[in-house]
Amino acid sequence: MKQTFTDISVNGEAISPELIATEAQNHPAPKGKPGMAWMAAARALAVRTLILQEAKRRGLSPDPMEMAPGLWETEEEAIIRQVLDEAVETEAPTPQAVRAAYEANPKRHRSPALFEAAHILFAARPDAVVARKVAKDQAEALLAKIKAEPKAFDALARDHSACSSRANGGRLGQISAGDTVAEFEAALLRLEQGEIADKPVESRYGFHIVRLDARADGEVLPFEAVETALRSALEKTAWVRACRAFVDGLAEQANVTGITLRVA
Repeated sequence: MKQTFTDISVNGEAISPELIATEAQNHPAPKGKPGMAWMAAARALAVRTLILQEAKRRGLSPDPMEMAPGLWETEEEAIIRQVLDEAVETEAPTPQAVRAAYEANPKRHRSPALFEAAHILFAARPDAVVARKVAKDQAEALLAKIKAEPKAFDALARDHSACSSRANGGRLGQISAGDTVAEFEAALLRLEQGEIADKPVESRYGFHIVRLDARADGEVLPFEAVETALRSALEKTAWVRACRAFVDGLAEQANVTGITLRVA
């Protein structure tokens, strides 16, 4: 049965299903549940409409800022920023609050971990469906051989890897957090020293057979080393909360049909 949705409006201003469908492409949802993306898109558009209506009420005109050389805000982005700049106020975190945030869990603040790892890459572009299927099958077949004979890793890397590291038996040397794509790094964090991942790791480059040779976990950083970044994070968190409270206040006073803006 085809899923249908209630018409959505904000203070009498309708949000078209076509606009929601376009926006839904920017909202991921679990496989088989496109309705979740649709509802997230509808909620985002309703909030945007509320803020734009508030801009009109305040008599604001868009004044776009240059975000980077040659890159300017759209008029809509500018007016939303202007509303929030005018309406949202937060207090800077006190030194005591910053210290308390650090003391709550000092182990969260570590220097980057260091890894020594090796891999065998079967390359395929993200949009090459057939090539990615072939790459995955090849990686799985070679991984089965490596599991049966781990010492063959270096030779097989030289013969099969699409990465320049094949000349070194797939060894990448010493790498740290941020040096590789997120999927690769996550696989390294799951492995014990000397362990080979039990299945190929998929990334935008293709499929990797991954081996962790050594790892040195980062040391806990002193408060002074993270104070500035921690203060900035607390300021951002406070601003986000204040923005949510502001939007909640607009929603409580508005006539919104077809959707609930406040999410538990």
